[in-house]
Amino acid sequence: MTVARGADVLDELTRRLPASSVLTDPEVLESYTRDQAGLVEAGKPLAAVRTGSGAEVQELLRMASAHRLPVVPRGAGSGLSGGANAVDGCLVLSLTGMDRIINIDRGNLLAVVEPGVINAELSKAVDDLGLWYPPDPASAGFSTIGGNVATNAGGLCCVKYGVTGDFVLGLEVVLADGSVLRTGRRSVKGVAGYDLTRLFVGSEGTLGVITQAALRLRPAAPSPATLVAFFDDLTSAGAAIAEIVSGVVPSLLELMDRATVRAVDEWKHMDLDLEAAAMLISRSDAGGEQGAAEIERMAGACAAAGATYVARSADPMEADLLMTARRLALPALERLGSILLDDVAVPLGRIPDLLDAIQGVADRHGVLIGTFGHAGDGNMHPTIVFDHRDPEAVAGARSAFEDIVRAALGLGGTITGEHGVGILKRPFLHEEIGEAGLEAHRRVKRALDPLGILNPGKVL
Repeated sequence: MTVARGADVLDELTRRLPASSVLTDPEVLESYTRDQAGLVEAGKPLAAVRTGSGAEVQELLRMASAHRLPVVPRGAGSGLSGGANAVDGCLVLSLTGMDRIINIDRGNLLAVVEPGVINAELSKAVDDLGLWYPPDPASAGFSTIGGNVATNAGGLCCVKYGVTGDFVLGLEVVLADGSVLRTGRRSVKGVAGYDLTRLFVGSEGTLGVITQAALRLRPAAPSPATLVAFFDDLTSAGAAIAEIVSGVVPSLLELMDRATVRAVDEWKHMDLDLEAAAMLISRSDAGGEQGAAEIERMAGACAAAGATYVARSADPMEADLLMTARRLALPALERLGSILLDDVAVPLGRIPDLLDAIQGVADRHGVLIGTFGHAGDGNMHPTIVFDHRDPEAVAGARSAFEDIVRAALGLGGTITGEHGVGILKRPFLHEEIGEAGLEAHRRVKRALDPLGILNPGKVL
């Protein structure tokens, strides 16, 4: 884009939208150029626009279509795949200003929210009414509902309650030409027409911009009972996981390997077992006798698999301490160096094979890899720690990352369980869905965004 044309576009933006919402200061723009993914490129945006309403989103997209300007939608920038990274000459569309909880309907168990609402703030608002919004990504304290929907974010409760998409009843979406599409319905059931809601969930801003979401709520669950177990080898941990999920649906089942446990304990001194190969945390929120029976069954599965230590707790403070250890996994590894975070998922029975493969990758490339994740649904987060100042270390981290992705595919898994494709996983999408799958994606993209202005270069 020429300087003259850029100036004309900025002038038009400030005429059509509130001038204070158009951000062009280079230092400010820098904070809008990328998300949290490492080793992926980001371009230089023309401007960032912080919209405050769906009408402003419409106006921006009409103008962008007229000028064929790329638009990169963005929430809190907490993504981990480069999905919110700017491209050269684009308009970054920040939706964090659209942060209203429009309605909480207790009788119908639903909430209607704008995309900039923080996940944890919605959870607190519904909790105050005796309700519960289950999707709880590790970034719940700062990630937005719009970003959660755009990536179909997961979280710790996925094993029992499902991912974000399982709680989206309907959406308001502004399409590339500025028109508004409303999908879904507020009834629990409804099968009229194509499931357009599911199409936009997980589309990473490439098909339209989400400006409202109607979300399913649940009654508040009883206080959970928690179990922790340590294992001397990954095979035993895998056997325990397989036995647990064959007889119980835990509300949470999380795993941390030795490298991750040590990173957390060295930081926070939580008196964890630093010699164990794996730490397993599980919960039941069934309550009462059923919850107690589920915890006992999980404990029995761990003991039978060879756990070196098993403990149960119904005390909220003890349980919160264990969950803190799990939530600190990523920041603890970040303290050791630059990280390249993977996000692969495999069938439950292949978790031990995946963990073995990850260890083999670490040995071959001579890198530290800390692995943690959602054992209950097979979604693991191998995290490669490296020195970004060392070109050889960077190359080794990239190679290790690719080997882990292909190991997951070889085990019948997927390249991403919850973080999305973005830029980071784009080179591997063909290996998972094939040419026919890619072409089907391209056709959908062309139908909804014929000029290709929405988040170009992501996913496809």
